[in-house]
Amino acid sequence: MRRITALVICLCTTLLAPAREPQSFFRDSDLILCGSYYYPEQWPEEQWGRDLKRMAELGFEFTHFGEFAWSAMEPEEGRFDFAWLDKAVETAASVGLKVIMCTPTATPPAWLTHKHPDIAVVTDSGRALEHGGRQHASWSSDIYRTYVERVVAALAERYGRNPAVIGWQIDNEPSHYSYTYDHSENAQRSFRRWLREKYGTIEELNRVWGTSFWSLAYNDFEQIRIPNQKTLAGTANPHSVLDYKRCTADEAAAFIDFQCEVLRRSIDPSQWITTNTMPGCSAVDPARMQGPDFACYTRYLVNGRYAGHGEQGFRISKPELLGWNNDYYRSLRGVSGVMEIQPGQVNWGKFNPQPYPGAVRLWMYHIFAGGNRFVCHYRFRQPLRGSEQYHYGTLSADGVTPSLGGREIVRFNREIAELRRSWRPGAKLPKRLRDLRTAILVNPDNRWDMEFQPLTDQWSTSAHLDKYYNIAKRAGAPTDIIGEEHDFDRYPVIIAPAYELADSQLIARWERYVRRGGHLILTCRTAQKDRTGALWEARPSEPIYALAGIDDMWFDHLPRNRQGKVSFDGRTYGWNNWADVLTPSPEAEVWARYDDQFYAGKAAVVHRRAGRGSVTYIGADTDDGRLEYAVLRRIYSSLGEPFDLPEGVVVEWRDGFWVGLNYTSDTQLLPIPDGARILIGSAELAPAEVAVWRQ
Repeated sequence: MRRITALVICLCTTLLAPAREPQSFFRDSDLILCGSYYYPEQWPEEQWGRDLKRMAELGFEFTHFGEFAWSAMEPEEGRFDFAWLDKAVETAASVGLKVIMCTPTATPPAWLTHKHPDIAVVTDSGRALEHGGRQHASWSSDIYRTYVERVVAALAERYGRNPAVIGWQIDNEPSHYSYTYDHSENAQRSFRRWLREKYGTIEELNRVWGTSFWSLAYNDFEQIRIPNQKTLAGTANPHSVLDYKRCTADEAAAFIDFQCEVLRRSIDPSQWITTNTMPGCSAVDPARMQGPDFACYTRYLVNGRYAGHGEQGFRISKPELLGWNNDYYRSLRGVSGVMEIQPGQVNWGKFNPQPYPGAVRLWMYHIFAGGNRFVCHYRFRQPLRGSEQYHYGTLSADGVTPSLGGREIVRFNREIAELRRSWRPGAKLPKRLRDLRTAILVNPDNRWDMEFQPLTDQWSTSAHLDKYYNIAKRAGAPTDIIGEEHDFDRYPVIIAPAYELADSQLIARWERYVRRGGHLILTCRTAQKDRTGALWEARPSEPIYALAGIDDMWFDHLPRNRQGKVSFDGRTYGWNNWADVLTPSPEAEVWARYDDQFYAGKAAVVHRRAGRGSVTYIGADTDDGRLEYAVLRRIYSSLGEPFDLPEGVVVEWRDGFWVGLNYTSDTQLLPIPDGARILIGSAELAPAEVAVWRQ
């Protein structure tokens, strides 16, 4: 029954979606809007006026209410109290602040979890999560969704026509945090329903999953349970793991889309809807979410987990953490925002260093340069109580004084106001950048499959993707992170890193793209399997042989303490992660060869021209990326004038503005041409500094 309801909800979401394009919610002349989280339910009412007035005075244009306030909105079952929230919205509006209203579904109240303990997520160890944290309710629980619908409908009816409310955030960072995958009975039933819909018969599931191996065959869908490595005697069936990850991502998307449909029954079409997913949460795929008008993300950059570049890199972070997500989330709908970014030191990291002076402002400019329409800081005031006491706010614990990072945010707000005065409509991407425009093709199926079967403890899908992304950015290439639904022909270059699962339709699209003039870059592990996760009944990756100019291949790994050698353009490079050893076809050029091991002289990189374009297959995966950088630089140089930026230096173009960012621990010189008008900073950038110019 619920699946029929889900179908109706999907249709309603399509029918009730706003007619306007996401771009129409924002004015180009604003460039980027700046906001900050505020929790009226956590502060005395007599301080709201002072705090929100201060927020407006510091250059913020919107605030953010409600995502953790279910117990304040509905203190007892069926009894809603919005008087306090009415007052908060009215107070914000009185000082000129707009409001993003949030559905509070990340934090079900105690009365709900006490009455219905079966709504809880269950971990792979069999432990039901208790009240006292957040994100502990199962997306698969029909009971939970009933209560969700009621509170969301009440919010929408109350604030859906309020002119102070510009948009809605659904839930908060939808995920189950460290308990990424739900093993509750609700989730078990949902998984079986999902499998029935996908396969139709148990015989078809047995065929695709290969259950004749180890006598795993099922007689009925009711026998199937979520694969759980903690309760299995051996390694889980990889096809069941892949399907469960797909199912979980579909369930998360359905939970978000369901709330979109509830909101759209009552809200004005001028109010937009989004949600803020967390990059790196493998259980959630924002591309599956069809209800929101556009996608947003949350990102924390300095928390003891990222070494960055140089001695102070741990205080500045790595540019790809923001850059990749700017280019991915923007590419989903053409509009994106950053709903949550840290204003300084946090409390939950591996260790919690102070960000380097200037780093917070650097991140704000990177978010702007990446095309985002707004940025919201978590949070305005540092909390006095609760589990995030040591998490900085824009203001310090006294509620008056800007924190170290808060001063940088205020400076950014003022500088953006100045840049708006320099904005001119109709700016076009310069030809130098158009010639290099690049897409990186991704599909979560590939990540999910390789996460479960890495085959070597040195394999990291995220590191492999980041490496190619950073190479494109060092060349100055405008980059979009796209899926297969996008138009390939818009891009002179497409990189498909480790695209493990493929089919004949995708390979034919790649061939057409190349013949029409595109330059396709494939890397190791590409097309090893079909879409079900099965190996081809053929030689390794054989379906792409004709496309890539390959007659045969196999792969090798080395120990961590051994380096193999590859020669390219008279230089030698080291590898030890992965090596696809290639036999080229007669029409292909060998660009790089292995120098040692028993296959010395075999091809490591091959290049094939086809039609007006080309295919380059890079079989070796290196730690330092120097080989891959040299190969891509040859390709970019054949198309135009690539930059040669140092690692950790970023140059972006947006709306007529060039933005230079220094994520390194050393002073760097930006390639600002003579005659350019420098608006902010200078060509010589100290660590964590920024420059903005027009030319």
